[in-house]
Amino acid sequence: MTIALSILDLAPITPGQTVRESFAGSVALAQTAEKHGYERVWYAEHHNMPTIGSSATSILIGHVAGQTTTIRLGSGGVMLPNHSPLVIAEQYGTLAELYPDRIDLGLGRAPGSDQNTARAMRRDPRASDQFPQDVIELQAYLRGQSIVPGVQAMPGAGTNVPLYILGSSLFGAGLAAALGLPYAFASHFAPDALHEAIALYRRDFTPSEQLEAPHLIIAANVIAADDTADAVAQFESTRRTRVRGMLSRGPATPEYDDDQIDMFLTTPEGRNIADMMRYSAVGTADEVRAYLEEFAEGTGADELILAHQSPSIEDRLRSVELTAGAMNLVTV
Repeated sequence: MTIALSILDLAPITPGQTVRESFAGSVALAQTAEKHGYERVWYAEHHNMPTIGSSATSILIGHVAGQTTTIRLGSGGVMLPNHSPLVIAEQYGTLAELYPDRIDLGLGRAPGSDQNTARAMRRDPRASDQFPQDVIELQAYLRGQSIVPGVQAMPGAGTNVPLYILGSSLFGAGLAAALGLPYAFASHFAPDALHEAIALYRRDFTPSEQLEAPHLIIAANVIAADDTADAVAQFESTRRTRVRGMLSRGPATPEYDDDQIDMFLTTPEGRNIADMMRYSAVGTADEVRAYLEEFAEGTGADELILAHQSPSIEDRLRSVELTAGAMNLVTV
């Protein structure tokens, strides 16, 4: 089975690593993905998270684009209620002029942060309610058909940067269907509504100028290694890190060691957090291929976007390579 594969990169900042080193890892990851036939790499907007470096997506995209040649790069996504549609049109229009036919613009409506951080960004609590209208306004800027009298995106107008709606609920699925846009579901961390959202999107999809038929991108975590035990160990380490990050928010909260995290994972709350990583392919190349093929068939995905979650950049690069070979991607 051959299905388009892409990568979601959070530019992780691991213990003892600098932000600069994280960005170098993102460049290496994109270069490896390009070499091994992946479709695109996306970067997610998060704020006030010491383990994630991808807060300024457009800048990181430009940095990586300058050190790659063919792979598509984009946001997975820009949290549009944090920004004005005009500014995002200008940013991504600039990228599209610098790197033609390589830039994607994925859009979400969550803050990508906690409430205190949202206030620090001057985010209006009601901004999410305007998300559909903001998407339409943004799309009009990029088409050079502004719906705001006397205002054009420059750069941006006429670049027609393709838009993608991101979501983890039925809202995003319904909006993507109504606007005739591709839909990416964040099942790598929010699996519960996956199949209901897929059904809604496919049922209600309306063809548009950008897209004639539904295009569904489904996310999964992947850790591919040369042996199963290594992959499982990497997965357990990654899961502990995620749980620790969720428990340790706030300066007064003490750090939790591995034994405490493992104990917490046996509680109902811990199992709920662990279930966020329900859709994870972990093992050798053959085991990962079997999982992803079944996952793609079960969801009817047109494309899988993979979060390679190994703790180290070396292991992430190996996971990218092994997965590409197992899924018969074309190496250049």
